[in-house]
Amino acid sequence: MKTRLPIAPLVVAFVMLGAGTAAAQSREQRQMMATLQILQEQAQQLAVTVATLQQSLDEAVKALGARADDANNTTRRAFADQKLLIDGVASDVRIVRERSDDNNVRISALREELEALRAAVLSMSQAPAVSAQVTPGPDGAPAQGLPPVASPPQTTAPPASTAGLSPMRMLDTAKADYFAGQWSSAINGFEAFLRAFPRSESAGEAQFFIGESYSAQSRWRDAITAYALVMQTHPTSSSVPDAYYKQGLAYERLGQGDAARSSWEMAVKAFPESDAGRLAKQSLDRLGARRQ
Repeated sequence: MKTRLPIAPLVVAFVMLGAGTAAAQSREQRQMMATLQILQEQAQQLAVTVATLQQSLDEAVKALGARADDANNTTRRAFADQKLLIDGVASDVRIVRERSDDNNVRISALREELEALRAAVLSMSQAPAVSAQVTPGPDGAPAQGLPPVASPPQTTAPPASTAGLSPMRMLDTAKADYFAGQWSSAINGFEAFLRAFPRSESAGEAQFFIGESYSAQSRWRDAITAYALVMQTHPTSSSVPDAYYKQGLAYERLGQGDAARSSWEMAVKAFPESDAGRLAKQSLDRLGARRQ
């Protein structure tokens, strides 16, 4: 006879086991859901914090950019004001320099005028005095009550003097003769200027125009001598470069190519940036091409 186990207790046991398992699973799920909800809340809080930080960072960047723009604008304005100040100072310095140069020119002219006046006074002091002659009486004694009679002037007239004449007027008059084609009168005028004012700042220019007057008459040897006096007697004159160049042209007219080359080489070496130096360079190139 087979033994049968009771079914009801087994069923109850299985049901209770399933219920316990289901209860355990439900509790774990609830814990997981609670944990997930906590994580979601933390994530939301983190997102809010990040958004707040991002907004704060944007505002800080914007404020920093505004400050940088203000600083750039301030620096730009400061540089502009400084440039205006520097330009103003440079303009003032230029004006002062121009006025100083003008004053120097005026002082030089006044110095030459004083030299002319000094020469005029010296000439007047050295003029022969007019002596008084007393008319004798019948017995050879001086006649009583008769005024003295002035003696006649000397028959030998003194040479023409330039004393008292303005140096600028003398130089301008000589230049006017030169540009009018009156070469001899121009040479006499320039030589008179050099005799009266040998230390004038325009002495080199006057000597150069003497050479130009000789060149206009094709008196090339006299012109060469006059140009050489510019370099020797007035080495600091602004006419020295032109004198070297024109001297070379005069030598070339005489067929002295080596001497012309020497004058032009001096002009190019000593005054390369001047107009005369550039013209001398062109003449040297032309002379070299002609030899080739």
